[in-house]
Amino acid sequence: MEAQKLINKINGINLDILQNTVSNIQDDPDLSKCKFHIKNKWINGNRNRSLVSSFYGAKQEIQHKQTFELDSDEPEILAGNDLAPNPVEHLLNALAACVTTSLVAHAAVRGIRLEEVESEVEGDIDIQGFLGLSEKISKGYTDIRIKFKVKSDETNMKKLKTLAEFSPVYNTILNGANVDIQIEPK
Repeated sequence: MEAQKLINKINGINLDILQNTVSNIQDDPDLSKCKFHIKNKWINGNRNRSLVSSFYGAKQEIQHKQTFELDSDEPEILAGNDLAPNPVEHLLNALAACVTTSLVAHAAVRGIRLEEVESEVEGDIDIQGFLGLSEKISKGYTDIRIKFKVKSDETNMKKLKTLAEFSPVYNTILNGANVDIQIEPK
């Protein structure tokens, strides 16, 4: 019987892989440059679908194991068919997922064991801005709240909040990003 190599895991994170990635980036910082991209197509009404099949990282295009489909729609009150979450709900999902991933991975690297992590995320939007009814009202979220419940040693709670703040989505929402919209004929 072959001896199995012990995998160094905390919180389900393979630390050997993660530490190897960090070490490689320390040796060659250009490996850290990533581009994530999707393709989106309007289906009908307020419904559209995004396809996620690859991303650029480690100086190469990397294919996902499968193509992921992310559908968006609007609730009936906003003239949709309520067949999928709406885009602002997808944003809350992206935020929750990214903050959770950041919290769990950074905790693992620091040897902080987590038994359970759950969150509730909610955001406030006054849709008068989106509907073009008022130029004085923001078109997007004005406030977002994330409430985590974490099963771990209670002495870790303050540290976990700091680790959650490593989230790229959290930082993009907090600090903004340059967005260039181009529209051209097909």
